[in-house]
This record gives sequence, C-alpha cells and structure tokens, in this order.
Amino acid sequence: MLSLPVSARTLGSLEFTPCDIGRAGTGATTRAECATLDVPEDPARPEGRKISLRIAMLPSRAAKPAADPLLFFAGGPGQSAVDSLANVGPGLARVREKRHLLFMDQRGTGGSNPLACKLPMDADMAMPSAEVQVKMAEDCRDSLDADLAQYTTTVAAADVEALRQAIGAPKLNLYGGSYGTRMAQEYARQQPDAVRSIVLDGVVPPGLALGSEHAINLESALKQILGHCAEQAGCRQAFGDPYRTLYTLRDQARATPLAVTLRDPLTHQPRELRLDEGAVALIARLFAYAPETAALLPLLLDEAAKGRPESLVAQAALVFDSLTGEINHGMQLSVMCAEDAPQLEARPEDKDLVLGDAIISVSLNQCSVWPKGPVSPGFHEPLATDIPTLLLSGEYDPVTPPRYGEEVLKSLGKARHLVGAGQGHIMLSRGCTPRLVGQFVDQLDPEGLDASCLEPLGATPFFINHNGAEP
Repeated sequence: MLSLPVSARTLGSLEFTPCDIGRAGTGATTRAECATLDVPEDPARPEGRKISLRIAMLPSRAAKPAADPLLFFAGGPGQSAVDSLANVGPGLARVREKRHLLFMDQRGTGGSNPLACKLPMDADMAMPSAEVQVKMAEDCRDSLDADLAQYTTTVAAADVEALRQAIGAPKLNLYGGSYGTRMAQEYARQQPDAVRSIVLDGVVPPGLALGSEHAINLESALKQILGHCAEQAGCRQAFGDPYRTLYTLRDQARATPLAVTLRDPLTHQPRELRLDEGAVALIARLFAYAPETAALLPLLLDEAAKGRPESLVAQAALVFDSLTGEINHGMQLSVMCAEDAPQLEARPEDKDLVLGDAIISVSLNQCSVWPKGPVSPGFHEPLATDIPTLLLSGEYDPVTPPRYGEEVLKSLGKARHLVGAGQGHIMLSRGCTPRLVGQFVDQLDPEGLDASCLEPLGATPFFINHNGAEP
C-alpha cells in the first residue's frame, strides 16, 4: 500500500498538497495547500457530468486546529476565491491562529470550470452598442462548455455543503465579501445548522437586484467624497467644486469623445483609449471604490477637464485591466440573469446621473439571450437567524453602502454592524478590522467587540498636486 507523501495533508476525504498561488499583476506567490472536489454539474443528475472545484487552504498555525475552518467567498459575481488568497490571507491572520482558512473557487470561476468571456466593454473602456452587447453574450454562451443554468448561487451553495461533508467539519465559519455576502447568506439559509459564524463585508441584502441601485449609490458616494474636497480650503482653492467638474467632463466627453494616446502604465507600449461618456462614468466608479484612489479624483478630474486627460485615463486603465482579468463574465451572467434580471427595470431618474442606466441596460440586454437557472424558494427574503454575525461597511462605499448593512441587520438576532469612517468597498484590510474579525470568530460575541480602534480611520487626504496632499 502506498503511503501519502510527507508533505500531504488529509482532511476528511480530501488530500491537500503544497501549491503556490500567484498574486495578480506581480510575480509573487503565496504558499498554500490545494485540493480538488468533484461534484455533479447538475445536482438533479448526480450520475451525469462532473466538474472539478479548486480549493486552497492556508493551514492553521495551531498545533491542534479547531474543527470548524473559515471559508472565504469572493465577490463579483465572478471572482476567484483562490486567486484572492494572497490579498485576503493577511487580513484573516488572527483567525488562522486557531483555524484553517479555506478558499474554494465557486463553480464557474478560477479553477472551477471557469466561464470566462470578454466583459461587455471594448479594450478602450468605451461601452459598445446594445446590439454588440447582445452579440457578445451570444458568443460567450456558445463558446462555453457548460450547462450555464447550473451556475447560480443556489446551486453553488450545495457545493459548499459538499465541501463541508468532504472535510468532515461539524460547522463552518463564513466570510463573504461583496457578492460573497449573498453566497454566505444563501448557504446559511440552506444549512443553518452547519454554520458557526458569519462575517459579511460589503453587505448585499438578499432582496436587492444587483445593478438596480448602482447609479444612485455611486452618485451618493461621489457627492460625499468630492463634497469634502469643496469643504476643505486647500482642495477648494486648487479645484473649486470637483463634483461639478465631474459633470463638466462628462458633458464634454458626451459631446466630443476624445482619443487619448498614452504609454500603457505596465507595458509602456503606445496605447490609444477613448474618453467618452461611458468611460467617464466607469472611471468615476472605479476611483470611488478605495480611499487611496478617491484622493486622486479631484486632481485628475481637474486636469482632464482642462484638456489633460492622460493621467486620469492611465490610472483608470490600470484598474480596468485588473478588473477584466478577475471577472469570469459567463458565471456573472448565470448568477445575475437568474437572480437579478427578473427584478431589474429601467429607472428614468438614473439617466442624468453620471453612471446613467448603463448597468441595468447591459444586464437586461445580455440576459435576454442567457439561460436561466434555479433560484431557491425564499432566496430574496431577509436572512432571519441567531447565528453570530458581524457586518462591515465602508462609509463611502459606492456599491454596497452602509444602509444595506443596516437593512440586513434588522432580521439578525445576534449581530453587529461596524462602519469604517472614510472607507470604501471592503473593510478587511483597514485599520484594526483584522483583529476585530479574529476576536469575533474566536468568541462569537459581536456586542463585546471594542470597536473604538476603528475611530481613527478616515478618508485619505486629497492630492493637491502630483507631489501629494497638503503638509
């Protein structure tokens, strides 16, 4: 009988072996342990086609780890949890002191039969026509070797239960970020006795149709972020009213789209991008996600409105290229077309906002030709549970604002909602959040957390020029 290599580790029926997980955009890697889990693509046909799910683990540093590991759910929808490991792992270091950290690529992402297709935007960041959007969805659909109806959140929750049973864990601790908070809530709804604790970071209410409020949420965040510049003497003196400048630039780009030639920030090769109305909206949205990029926005908007858009477009290209590489757009459509599109409808009041109705129109156009999968009964109902839950929000989050956390909190019996002042989307890496998360998962006492350590958090000071903020 062959023995396992010394370097292998067995959890239940799964064998984990050493692996290196790359960090996107760099040559760095993180050492982890990896395994695969085969599941039916269609749970109703267990003898039918199987797909292989990729799993990575950062093993606990404890000599005898607790029996209930923490499982991380990535955002998007469409991001890879395993590829997020290098960025997420440090924020969960306190949890890792006593528990294994598990990262499983949700079906359709990463290494789990990825449904990867081009996003509905051109390489120059401009939004294509409605006809082109539909054609892209059709081409994506026809290129994929998968039963696209079997990649919804409801079906994926059954994969989580298969993982729990495979490793023999009595319960799981769940950490969801952004869309991952939907995944965590759905699994807790399906398997309430299998969940020990939940952390929801960038909270998505179950009743929310993804994309339905992106325009008004972004508008609210931009008003707050750019309004603070107008309130500060140095920033106001340098840039006046950046919120008004944003709309000035939007109107300029709407009337006369501008070709911008620059050197690619990474390859240094010549690259031509198109600054049109859609690109301005995309740039504003991308910059609002994090306080570090939000601090650059008044300066770069001012320069662009004065005819010097190169810096604004170059910075946005870095973020945009990273985004297109992370999202498995086919999986995103399988989720949104089944779960969100039936509730989406055009909002005339969004048309004059910077983002307009782009998100809703793209989703409806592409979902018109995409297969629709199963959604569980009660999927859109609030999660009502006494499972200890910690909710985290950034004050200026442009996509999952703090009011979403407050909405989800109402139906939870043992929960607390913490808001990071001046912060954007996802709190895990911010300030003392890793310590608070570690303490919560350890003690299951959300009310007992001393969250005063979050009070020093605040927005990153605005860049007044390319040398940085005021002294």
